Amino acid sequence: MVRIYRVEVTLRDPALDSEGRGVLHDFQEFGLSGVTEVRVVRVYVLAAAFAESDAERIAGEFLADAIVDDYAVGEHVIQASDSSAISVEITRRAGVMDPVETSVRKGIAELGLEVDWVRISKRYVVSGQATEAEVQTAALKLLANDLIEEVIVNRDAEPTPPTGAAYSFERVEVPLAELSDEELQKLSVTGQLYLSLEEMKGAQAYFKGLGRDPTDVELETLAQTWSEHCVHKTFRGKIRYREEATGKDEMIDNLLKSTVAKVTRELDHAWCWSVFVDNAGVIDFDGEMGAVFKVETHNHPSALEPYGGAGTGIGGVIRDPLGTGLGAKPVMNTDVFCFGPPDHPREDVPKGALHPLRVMKGVVSGVRDYGNRMGIPTANGALYFDERYIGNPLVFCGNVALVPKDMAKKRSPRPGQIGIVVGGRTGRDGIHGATFSSVELDEESESVSSGAVQIGNPIEEKKVLDFILRARDAGLYSCITDCGAGGLSSAFGEMGEDCGVIVDLDKVPIKYEGLSYTEIWISEAQERMVFATDEDNLEALAALAAEENVEMTVVARFTDDKQLRLCYDGVEVGCLDMAFLHEGIPQIEREALWAEPGHAEPEPPANTDCSRALLDILGSWNVCSKEWVIRQYDHEVQANSVVKPLVGVTHDGPGDAAVIAPLLGSSRALVIANGSNPRYSDIDPYHMAASAIDEALRNVIAVGGTLERCAILDNFCWGNCDKPDRLAGLVRAARACYDVAKPYGVPFISGKDSLNNEFATEKGTVAIPGTLLISAMAVMEDLSHAITMDAKEAGNLLYIVGLTRRELGGSHYYSLQGKIGRTVPKVDVELGKRVFNGMTAATSRRLIRSAHDCSEGGIAVAVAEMAFAGGLGIEFDLTRIPVDGDLRCPEILFSESNSRFVVEIAPGKRQAFEAVLREVGAPFSKIGVINQTDRVFACCNDGREMLNVPLAELKSAWQKPLAL
Repeated sequence: MVRIYRVEVTLRDPALDSEGRGVLHDFQEFGLSGVTEVRVVRVYVLAAAFAESDAERIAGEFLADAIVDDYAVGEHVIQASDSSAISVEITRRAGVMDPVETSVRKGIAELGLEVDWVRISKRYVVSGQATEAEVQTAALKLLANDLIEEVIVNRDAEPTPPTGAAYSFERVEVPLAELSDEELQKLSVTGQLYLSLEEMKGAQAYFKGLGRDPTDVELETLAQTWSEHCVHKTFRGKIRYREEATGKDEMIDNLLKSTVAKVTRELDHAWCWSVFVDNAGVIDFDGEMGAVFKVETHNHPSALEPYGGAGTGIGGVIRDPLGTGLGAKPVMNTDVFCFGPPDHPREDVPKGALHPLRVMKGVVSGVRDYGNRMGIPTANGALYFDERYIGNPLVFCGNVALVPKDMAKKRSPRPGQIGIVVGGRTGRDGIHGATFSSVELDEESESVSSGAVQIGNPIEEKKVLDFILRARDAGLYSCITDCGAGGLSSAFGEMGEDCGVIVDLDKVPIKYEGLSYTEIWISEAQERMVFATDEDNLEALAALAAEENVEMTVVARFTDDKQLRLCYDGVEVGCLDMAFLHEGIPQIEREALWAEPGHAEPEPPANTDCSRALLDILGSWNVCSKEWVIRQYDHEVQANSVVKPLVGVTHDGPGDAAVIAPLLGSSRALVIANGSNPRYSDIDPYHMAASAIDEALRNVIAVGGTLERCAILDNFCWGNCDKPDRLAGLVRAARACYDVAKPYGVPFISGKDSLNNEFATEKGTVAIPGTLLISAMAVMEDLSHAITMDAKEAGNLLYIVGLTRRELGGSHYYSLQGKIGRTVPKVDVELGKRVFNGMTAATSRRLIRSAHDCSEGGIAVAVAEMAFAGGLGIEFDLTRIPVDGDLRCPEILFSESNSRFVVEIAPGKRQAFEAVLREVGAPFSKIGVINQTDRVFACCNDGREMLNVPLAELKSAWQKPLAL
């Protein structure tokens, strides 16, 4: 007889309950000032046929730590002494799986016992002055996500099994042939296909030609494959681009090929081993190993469920290099997040959106938990804040990996080979993920698109990773890819494109009963990889899977008929021609109209004391310290970090880029950097994109890297490109990619776009600022050339390399005044090349002690950061800074002109350093000295003091905002 056992576990000493203290802090900030204590209890509900003594054994030997925990079976482990204490239990909704439940089941099995099912929840015991209603509201806002969780106050959650109702198979056909245009559009929306009318009519014509209606799974397959997320139809389509001011009118055929891909094609670097044809890009690392890099976005899922959305974002991008070539070993993660301001008034958050602080905490912890548990260091990233990201946050996750040269190229399966799925089981999590990512969000997205949220399990993915790499090295498969957007639909649809494939959907392992064949096919459940192999390898693969404790199942066979065939229980439920599936999407022509925004340029700033402005910029969300985020990530695991995310005498200064040494015993390293300037898009997306490239490359140069073997990735996040103004901005940004990357000699090797990042509110639709993230990866021949940005020694000289212009448009200085301006920073590539070449030559000759790029906040912020990171004072003279034109002192200090560095040089290296820069024609000047004082001091051309701020005050202003 199956019995239900409830086990509760809590920390014995409340002083050790850091999670409880965090919740207490959040409750008090939320307005519950009367709450004095919050205790956290872990709850496990076990359904099993064993005796209560076995439940006691499980609790004492497995679920609780005998040293620090207390536990109770069948009763509450915390008996609140305060009768007014309120119990809040957060539990997953029925059908929502918690990966920890699987681990608990396995742990219990290792004790020699069996359970029918496990459910896990958390109980919070809240003491102090608060009502049930107040605590429930706070819990809903701060602790739970109503999409996947329930909040239960002052009672225990019902012990519901995590199963679905049995599935009764029925082949479903969709009557498509006679539908009108209006009916086709309605079906596209209600069926969550999100195809355009032209695309729906294309599908209708195809099936009319076959003399039949489509099945539901055939329509879903087209929707996944033709989604913006998967096929990038905006970039690949026709665009009529016009400019209002100039009258320019032209037709663009395939924006991707004519800009981003064109850079790589024309540069034609032999060291680019695999570009734009696989899950990630690959460049030559040392002749024997290739360096692999991919950055993905997971925006819409993270908007709905920040923890799960971001966690599966990093999990998904790890699988991209793992599915590149024959499989690459991950060595490092990156992340870049765009949120609304954390201090945004709660009452102003649009209906249906989560508060930015809630989103930020969820996203950071999701990436943290997944990456840390995978044993992959997260060593580079950035945060950007803007009110327009409130309803639509951006979550960029990246992964760097290594692959042997002979395994770096994409492979295709052969007819007769079998198709195998390995890893996690398939569930309803992630249904319509690809199509959902191709539409804007609104207040109903939480309920309408709840199935698009995925639930991640990093432990399962780690086992899959280990299995794949062992199988790769043993030569047990010949082709591999990951299950990402579109799930099995995209994986087998892409793998079988050149030959054909038959998939038996009833053989796919599922998490619980009740999944239809269509749900199995399009689910984006995580931790799954698909590979092709000869049947002769099956026995060896099965043995290896058993050793690594992963599930592996044969579900498909590759054919030679170039058809995608889907079967369930021996019945064919789908058959599509591969050529139509991949090439049949109608090419749509879109209109793009560019009109300059026409922002006013503020009056030139007066030569007044700039100390207050510097402190305000250092304390602004986009400049302040991100240590609160960085410290949550393990950036030391794998022991490969050379330059860490935080540097300086107390390891809390802002490093410009990460440097890692991924091969033990090798002196070679990889530099990983990024650049993004979303605010510049408000003036001109062209210069935003150009500046993003320049910034990423500056960060590479600043840590001692070189552009000699440097590759970049593009990640465009944009609004609705059916709107001509949005699309025009995208065109301009893409063209800047060509105009800047080509002369810098840096190829694009991979990329991704995420469009329709808009949120519909009662007051109108809010689009994100046009956002381009540029990620750079450069090979460093000798890791001993690596340098950091912190000032090193009193008596050393301070230089500026580069030219400062009157370019405050979109700057942090203007944002203090609530203004944008017109003079957006522009990239002078010829000047930039001279500056970069000079810096590289000086670094290779070991002439530079420290260097820091000038970006957000300009020279003033760069100097301040160098000073407090090194714990040394700096004195400099603004009149010595190379400028273009007659600039006032605030303009010199806070202009955000590109291609500039602040550099520290030992006195004995001065002549050699200056000679190197003169040789390449780079503008430079010695502007000051490093000293033993406790402050940053700067004077203007009339001798007036412009900056005079203690280091402690500068650092405090910089660290305070995100000291959560």
